[in-house]
This record gives sequence, structure tokens and C-alpha cells, in this order.
Amino acid sequence: MLLSDQALSRLCLAVVLAALPTMAASEVVSAALQDSWGDFWLFRFFLNAAGYASIMVPGFLLIQYFKRKNYLETGRGICFPVIKSCVFGSEAKSAHPDDVSLAARNETMESSTAQQILKLLFCAAGLQASYLTWGVLQERVMTRTYGATETDPGEKFKDSQFLVFMNRILAFTVAGLYCALTKQPRHGAPMYKYSFASLSNILSSWCQYEALKYISFPTQVLAKASKVIPVMLMGKLVSRKSYEYWEYLTAVLISVGVSMFLLSSAPTKHLSTVTTFSGVVLLAGYIVFDSFTSNWQDALFTYKMSPVQMMFGVNIFSCLFTMGSLLEQGALLESVRFMARHSEFAAHAVLLSICSAFGQLFIFYTINQFGAAVFTIIMTLRQAFAILLSCLIYGHAITVVGGLGVAVVFMALFLRVYARSRMKKRSKKLPASEVPVQKV
Repeated sequence: MLLSDQALSRLCLAVVLAALPTMAASEVVSAALQDSWGDFWLFRFFLNAAGYASIMVPGFLLIQYFKRKNYLETGRGICFPVIKSCVFGSEAKSAHPDDVSLAARNETMESSTAQQILKLLFCAAGLQASYLTWGVLQERVMTRTYGATETDPGEKFKDSQFLVFMNRILAFTVAGLYCALTKQPRHGAPMYKYSFASLSNILSSWCQYEALKYISFPTQVLAKASKVIPVMLMGKLVSRKSYEYWEYLTAVLISVGVSMFLLSSAPTKHLSTVTTFSGVVLLAGYIVFDSFTSNWQDALFTYKMSPVQMMFGVNIFSCLFTMGSLLEQGALLESVRFMARHSEFAAHAVLLSICSAFGQLFIFYTINQFGAAVFTIIMTLRQAFAILLSCLIYGHAITVVGGLGVAVVFMALFLRVYARSRMKKRSKKLPASEVPVQKV
């Protein structure tokens, strides 16, 4: 028996109404699954990497095309200078990349003692203010909520990539203005070579921000201070490098100190095996990417360039990669909406970027004026002050054994600086044939 049109329409309406709860439930489940995947750091890492690849792969293909076509010989037109600068550069390399730094240091030695002391105090104050403020804000942004009230717990900011983008765009602006207003050496490196250091720099910064979701800030600082250990291991295994006995001694002391701190830290209800493992993996990623960045930048300095030109070139690609990835994910607008909802977060993000950008300028100025040894001492003190500030402001509990572990780590770091400076002075005094070599 056939149903009438009215009965059929009623039956269809009943089926649709009955299916609505199921459809709504499936949408809630899919949204929950999407949120859970979105909160998983490894998923976000690969999502960001896919965004960077969508820019790097076409760029790589274009570079290979111009090189195969011998564009440097056959190219003409308005775009020729831009393509030449980006793909080929001037290929002018310097046999002594530290000439500018050495000249600046010689000028410093000729100035009066009072002027040197004032310059040193200025550098130390600038570095401490920039990076201590940066560390406190970094922990605030990544571990605390915004907009919390008595009835509303507030919300956390989750997108570490947006913070990296904010830092890089301001650093790019500051470096560009500095290069425009001061005399710089003629640039010779192909621009595309900055992209490799830029990519590793973005990933190391992202790992650093993301790690704070799983570990405490003091743990992160100590892990960054102990990155000399994997660097030595990689140098021994891969490059067959030899090291002095005191380098092995300080590496062992750092390992002992970090182990004392980690094993003695008071457990909290937020920690678990999963979060601890995630934090360790992210810290390992930070160390690996950061090590690649420094080594690649060292290779780029064989071209005639200043540190600020390096800062400018790296941050151009950093802005390009992070903005492209944020736009592809639709995360840029969401982060801007979060800033609009929470003015406190907007202020923190801007101040975080200012501290990062001007901190880099203080790094370059300090190394040019006083050398790497003085800079290392200032930054080692900064790490110790950062741990103390974090514990005072955010209430991290450190046991007596953990405190001793921190002391052992920083004692080892200062010992490394002292031993390295003694070795350099000794090698300068002795003829090349009489310099003692005790490496294993």
C-alpha cells in the first residue's frame, strides 16, 4: 500500500527530527577530536612544518630553475637585480669574518678605563633587562590564563607560532632601521641561504615556547645551559673533534648538576610521564635546531656582512614562513581576536617582542666591544637570575639538593669560561711550536 504525500512528508520530518540529536552529537565529537588533535604538540609541529614546506619547496624549485638556465649570464630586465641578489649574490667572501669585531675591540682597548666600565655596565644592564623581562613574560604567556574572573577560569593562549611571528617581525623592523641608518659592509651572500638558518631558528623558538606547557621554566633554563653536552657528543661522533680535559670535566659537572636538579624537584599534580617526556623531546628539538642555526650562521659569516645584516636576512624569511603558515591554518585571525579580547595579552606579546629584538642588538654590541668571553659571563649570570626570578614570581619549589645542582651547573659554566680564557692567553704568549696540546 502506497503512502500519501502528507504521510510521507510526516515520516521524513520524523526521521530528520530523530536524526538531529545524533548529528549534533557527531558534530560535538568531531569538534572535540579536532580540539584534542589541535592541542597535541606533535600534530601542530607537522602542521607548521607543512606550512613552511609549502613556501620552501616552490622556492627551491625556482632557484634550481634559475641556476640550470644560467640566469646570471642570460638574464635581463627589471627583475634581474632582485633574482641575482636572491639566488646568486655577489659571491664575495672574506677570509677574516671577524675583522669588524676585532677592529671594534681594538678601539675599546684604546679608550679610557672609565669609558670601558661604563660601556660594560651599559651592555650588562641592557642584556639583563631585556632577557630577564623576556623570560618572565614568556612563562606568563605560555603557562597562565587571561581574562580569569570569579566565575570564569579564563583561557590560555595556545599558538606558540604566533609569538614567534611577533618576535620576528619586530626584530626584522629593528634590524632594517639599524641597517638603513648606519654604515654597513656591502652585502654579498645569496639571500636564499638565510632561509635555512631562519627555518631552524623558527623551529627552535617554537620548541622553546611549546616546552613550557610541559616543564617548568627553571628546568628549561638548565637544559639550555647544558646544551654543551650534546654539542660535544656530536662533535666527537660526527666531526671526530678532540677536546681538552677540562671540557670533559665541566661537561660531567653540568650533567651531575642537571641530574641533581631534575631528580630532586618536588613532583606536582600537573606532571605525568607523558608531559615530562613531551617536555624532554621539545627541549631536545630546541637544542638540535639551535645548534644547526649557529653553525649555519657561522658558515654565512664567511661572506662580508655584519651581525645586524645577518639578523635582517634571517628575520625576512622568518616573517615570510610564519605568516604563510599562520594564514594557511587560519590561526593568524584567531590570535588577533585573542589579542582583541585580552588587552593584557596584547601588551605582553608586544613587550616580549621588544625585549627579544633589542636583546639581539645588545648581544651584537657586547660581543663587538668586549668579546665572547665577557658576553658568556653576562648571559650565564642572566640564566641564574632568571631561575631565581621565576621561582620568586611563579612559586616554583626547589629543594636543597636541587639548589645545589643549580650551583654545580653554573660553577661548571664559569669554569669553562675561565679555562678557555686562560688557554687563549697561554697560546698567545707561547710560540706556535710550543703550545701544549692535551686533547682526547
